[in-house]
Amino acid sequence: MAGNRFRYGQWRGGPDPLAPPYDVQTAVDAVGAEVLAGGSLREALRDLLRRGPQGRDGLDGLAARARRLRREALRRGGLDGAVTRARALLDQALAAERDELRGRADETARFAETVLDNLPRSTARAVQELAGYSWASDEARQAYQRILDGLRGDVLEQRFAGLRDAARAAADPAAQRQLAEMMRDLNDLLARHARSEDTTDAFAEFMRRHGEFFPERPADVDELVDVLARRAAAGERLMRSLSDRQREELAGLMHQSLGDRMVGELSALDANLRALRPDLNWNRGERVRGEQPLGYGEAAGALDEIAELDELLDALGQDNPGATLDDVDVDAVSRTLGREAAADVRRLRELERELRRQGWVTRDPDGLTLSPKALRRLAGTALRRVFADLTAGPRGQHDLRSAGAAGEVSGASRQWEYGDEQPLDVVGTLTRAVRRVGPTVPLQLAASDFEVVETERRASAAVALCVDLSYSMFSQGRWGPMKQTALALSHLVATRFPQDALQIVGFGLAAAPLTQAELAAVEPDLQQGTNLQHALRLAGRHLRRHPGAEPVVLVVTDGEPTAHLDPDDGEACFHWPPLSETVDATIREVDRLTRAGATLNLFMLGDDPGLRRFVDAVASRSRGRMFTPDLDDLGEYVVSDYLRARRGRR
Repeated sequence: MAGNRFRYGQWRGGPDPLAPPYDVQTAVDAVGAEVLAGGSLREALRDLLRRGPQGRDGLDGLAARARRLRREALRRGGLDGAVTRARALLDQALAAERDELRGRADETARFAETVLDNLPRSTARAVQELAGYSWASDEARQAYQRILDGLRGDVLEQRFAGLRDAARAAADPAAQRQLAEMMRDLNDLLARHARSEDTTDAFAEFMRRHGEFFPERPADVDELVDVLARRAAAGERLMRSLSDRQREELAGLMHQSLGDRMVGELSALDANLRALRPDLNWNRGERVRGEQPLGYGEAAGALDEIAELDELLDALGQDNPGATLDDVDVDAVSRTLGREAAADVRRLRELERELRRQGWVTRDPDGLTLSPKALRRLAGTALRRVFADLTAGPRGQHDLRSAGAAGEVSGASRQWEYGDEQPLDVVGTLTRAVRRVGPTVPLQLAASDFEVVETERRASAAVALCVDLSYSMFSQGRWGPMKQTALALSHLVATRFPQDALQIVGFGLAAAPLTQAELAAVEPDLQQGTNLQHALRLAGRHLRRHPGAEPVVLVVTDGEPTAHLDPDDGEACFHWPPLSETVDATIREVDRLTRAGATLNLFMLGDDPGLRRFVDAVASRSRGRMFTPDLDDLGEYVVSDYLRARRGRR
């Protein structure tokens, strides 16, 4: 509207409503910090989801709540409440019947008392023998009937939630016929589905006729099977959770209350459901204890809840290869842990999706891993840490702004061509533009105006960084500094000295080249062995692939060689204390590198006397140098030495 005035400023009404729910880059940096500290890359990514973003519950918090609820369910009550209730009702019926019989003086009453006195001690067998008994007491007859009706109603209501008044419905002859017809049609439908027949029309007809039994309104046969199978599995687990005697008693009571026909239909239904959903825990029992006896439906419900919590805990654990947060059933989380917990799961899913959408993580068959983009950020962080520690002194001060330039400036310039990486000649560029259009303001630049400064190409270097991956590096706290150093050097070469060729070689019992991604993800191996000979052999192959480059070999290790490759079969041989064959094989590789003109510098971690003697001898033999840096200074030493060595010493 005319005359209205609006003022805009910074939002001050609480958290920014347009801000994302989490800082993805901060999450990536947190993972990187764990990796640079020596932690496992995959564990760091899993920890990110376990902790949860910005104070919200992560997977660990949700799992802790699920375990607490499971413990509470295990203490809910006794599972034999159905048998206990039947025994109490039977005692009540027998007491009322005996009171009635004592008031009668006829022979029929005396015979009835004899029948009652000789009943089996088993509740189920006693109920069975009383099936044809003619009760003298109305109270006793009603108590006995409550045994049958109550258990029948509990079983049917547990299986079919639509039977809200299951006991009365099952006692009514018309309702019994309807129930029997539904179960017959249901078993026929499931049998056809198991044979992979098209059941679309059959399912629609079944729901039209019997939908009242299924208030969940399943959309297809699979959803119907899911609903029924969970309940059937809970009933089976209830039977397996009882003692042998309790199981026999409950089975007998159920058979007596349901009748042969209904028992047969339920058995067929269970067989069909078990064949269609074999993944459910059909055979597992639980030790549920408590003072309150649970009826059949309550006991089966408690076991169903425990099973659902077990499935939820398995999904929250994310322990299976390839597990994702999409495996977590949000509806199950909402049912068991509440709506806030379900919202936390959705946030974690969104965090994982956002990490993948922005290109920070990728998913492989083993789970999440950092993407090349994230690895570059991680390596850049490592390099910044190293350069932040560089100080003036014997090791020199290095300025990132000039490191890795394409070459020394020659003083000449030329017109820019596509693909040129040389720095722009600003004066020459502006001069060309003025000549073309005249001294106008603003000055419009065209592609043909740009000039670049010509540079003399610097000699490249071929660098092999051999890092010790033996278990002692991890156990002595040297794993993190080693990773940080190697990542920093790889990033420096890739971004500042692209003309150099760097190969990282990891060695333990055997040696192998490592990419930046493999280096970030590498984890300690429990195998013993420090095979420096194999590492130097791979380093020599790398140098020979770049004959015109300055050869540089850097070795980071904390132990003398204890393994070498057998010359006959090429297998790694380990022995402690080191064999003379191991030392000789390693020295031969040192001599080959020396003859090739390589600079061989060794960075010794720790104060092992044997390692010191070996490193001194190698440094002297190869005319290289030995360094003994503190762990905090390792990256500074290695990067500084690389920058010095690449200038050329041959």
